[in-house]
Amino acid sequence: YSDFIRNFGERRTISIPWWTLRDDGHKSKMPRNCTIDYKVELISKYVRWDLLGYQKGQRLRDEDKKAHEMHIGFSLEEARRCKASTNPMFVNRFPLVQMEFTRADSYGYIKEVWGLETRASACTFCPFHKNHFYQYLKQHEPEQYAQLVQMDELLRVKVPKPPMDSDLYISRSRKRLKDLTPEDCADAEYFDYRGERIWNGF
Repeated sequence: YSDFIRNFGERRTISIPWWTLRDDGHKSKMPRNCTIDYKVELISKYVRWDLLGYQKGQRLRDEDKKAHEMHIGFSLEEARRCKASTNPMFVNRFPLVQMEFTRADSYGYIKEVWGLETRASACTFCPFHKNHFYQYLKQHEPEQYAQLVQMDELLRVKVPKPPMDSDLYISRSRKRLKDLTPEDCADAEYFDYRGERIWNGF
């Protein structure tokens, strides 16, 4: 996300769903386009240029139209996010949703087959994290936490392009990360695995 750090306040940036708060108390959030720009489009470009050998400006061959599958790892809890691809090359597939795998199911499978303990994957700056995640980073990954605080401060001091009438926040509590209290961070979500309480990582 170095491009966001570099460009925010100077020119238009990728739309990340920051939580918003106006002076009159109105709360909302920004539209989300970061999944497309930071993940899906990068995969699409790699397949098109590196794997299929297309050159810049070359039209898509008929045999490549909707001929490739992009497997997206949404769990069953995210089924509402499953949408058809707008990319002319790809058909989207959602194998975990198709298998009705929840985050708990994925954790159990990976634990039992490979012996690994995993959590939900997401960008560290994803605004959909619970506050507990930021507390966890502060305690266990201080360098990453410091980078997040830097980004949060950037949202505070700079005006986005185009300008908005709202303040922007990473935390869903619409508070600066450094101002979150232990009470704010007591929002972790857990699932049960063989009688053990497992934090889902979000």
